[in-house]
Amino acid sequence: MKILITGAKGFVGKNLSENLKNIRDGKNRTRPELNISEIFEYDVDSNPEKLSQYCEKADFVFHIAGVNRPKESAEFMTGNLVFSDKVLSELMKAKNTCPVMLASSIQASQIDRYRESDYGKSKHMAEERFFEYGRKTGAKVLVYRFFNLFGKWSRPNYNSVVATFCHNIANDLPIQINDPAQKITLSYIDDVVEEMLSALSGKECHCDFDGLTPVFSESGRYCTVPVMHETTLKEISELLHTFHAQPASKTLPEIPEGSFGKKLYSTYLSYLPESKICFPLTMNEDARGSFTEILKTASSGQFSVNVSNPGVTKGEHWHNSKWEFFIVVSGRARIMQRKIGSDEVLTFDVSGEKMECVYMLPGYTHNIINLSDTEKLITLMWANEQFDKDKPDTFYERVEKA
Repeated sequence: MKILITGAKGFVGKNLSENLKNIRDGKNRTRPELNISEIFEYDVDSNPEKLSQYCEKADFVFHIAGVNRPKESAEFMTGNLVFSDKVLSELMKAKNTCPVMLASSIQASQIDRYRESDYGKSKHMAEERFFEYGRKTGAKVLVYRFFNLFGKWSRPNYNSVVATFCHNIANDLPIQINDPAQKITLSYIDDVVEEMLSALSGKECHCDFDGLTPVFSESGRYCTVPVMHETTLKEISELLHTFHAQPASKTLPEIPEGSFGKKLYSTYLSYLPESKICFPLTMNEDARGSFTEILKTASSGQFSVNVSNPGVTKGEHWHNSKWEFFIVVSGRARIMQRKIGSDEVLTFDVSGEKMECVYMLPGYTHNIINLSDTEKLITLMWANEQFDKDKPDTFYERVEKA
């Protein structure tokens, strides 16, 4: 299959083309039904003669090229309508009736509401051109109405408010919010790409529109991305400031699978300047070695790294409810545990050469001993809750009784 992407260097086009290349090159095997041989990338700086060649050879066309923030309003018609006509004309000239997809906008769904929007008008007119082309040629036409899109590679102060907020907060710049309660419907770029791949497989998501609301139906005239997130400018700002504070707080917020927060965090990180990609951790050091908290979570405990100097024993305490995992990643160690009130000692010899995970049981006093006289012992530790200095649930008692 040969695929043409117009606007291939833009936000959506770049994400789509790079993911298509992963499928073409066998790096992404989640779409075994797709056999991609060539990807034709066309953009504003491409040789115009290439468009004719690509339209002749293509087995599927993603027409994503468009203008949404021009210097002059007249450019809306040039970029969104005139160039659409050019693509359809080239396909007709080549007598190529392959499927074609148009990247449109929710702003085209209510011309009355957006009657002052030249962008919405130009998108609506382009939609009608594509539908007319489908009627004339019999080609399969997919008109996608996108909501506000966000994700990696989106240009700040151009593509979306999310891109602008991410860029500014990541770079310690102010953001402007006129109405914190303003609602916004968003689609994440990876969800967009997945829907585009589904369209390529003939499994596109059809819908009609009741105003700005998609009504999903297999017979729907339009298509859209089925995964959407409704949020407010206030929520976006608060989440981004939480992400910004993570290196200092070491605490990750709740980011469940598929949640808006999870997708927004990935987006935010893509805007970090080089100076913030690496950040320091606080090492608590003494004669025995060091202990460094790495990461805390709101409900799933915290991760730490413990370094023990040669021959050192650490621990010698127990917890009522707290429990931990110890994983030695370098060196040799002996982990010992004894149930409170018992004389029986459980002993586990572990090493970084064969990593094992050892539970530190509630109600058992425990320690970890560096068995080497020359090398440091490095242990990854996870506790089921964050350390609370006001209620540490940690009580000294030696494992081996005197």
